[in-house]
Amino acid sequence: MEFGNTGMLNEDGIHLDMDRLKKGEVNLGTSIMAITFKDGVILGADSRTTTGAYIANRVTDKLTQVHDTIWCCRSGSAADTQAVADVVKYQLELYAMQFATPPTTQIAAAMFQELCYANKDQLSAGLIIAGWDERHGGQVYSIPLGGSLHKQAYAIGGSGSTYIYGYCDAHWKEGMEEAEAVEFVKGALKEAIKWDGSSGGVIRMVVLTGKGADRHLYLPDSDYKVRHQ
Repeated sequence: MEFGNTGMLNEDGIHLDMDRLKKGEVNLGTSIMAITFKDGVILGADSRTTTGAYIANRVTDKLTQVHDTIWCCRSGSAADTQAVADVVKYQLELYAMQFATPPTTQIAAAMFQELCYANKDQLSAGLIIAGWDERHGGQVYSIPLGGSLHKQAYAIGGSGSTYIYGYCDAHWKEGMEEAEAVEFVKGALKEAIKWDGSSGGVIRMVVLTGKGADRHLYLPDSDYKVRHQ
């Protein structure tokens, strides 16, 4: 990160005025979700980052990998969630080396929860942890503000989540095939972006199975997949 005399340049190359930063922190006030499906889990998020009322970044990646097949969705303060994810990623690497076995999603979620609860008065972080492991298959855990931990079949979070509870309840199904699950996540995030002023940009998605991670990117007003890797 480079600093200048009049402002700050973040790691994405976007210049942020320091006076704006003093008025409000860089915030991922946002739409995030993760779901279980037949073969694993899917994480999804919009890509808008704000500094107060100013859109600081239109294409933020709010889906962060913390181990081979364990990822998290981040909402709240960008700095807080990045720091927590970095610490957990380091702890999971140590766990894998110490016990010579990959950590489970449950272990990763417990590490996130311990950090968030111990620092609940200092952090603004709402997280969803999702992953696949041989022992439990696909699992989703949510950690809202305050640091509590909840295992769920699907979880939604961020400012945009308030607009899609009805949509998710109406369209959710247990044991969906991958294609149907992708359409469910895409449809929910399209609605969140449509109605929530703090959500926007593109729809990023990660499909996690025993084969690894498959990343998708969609425009919210189109069914066209921009990138597939």
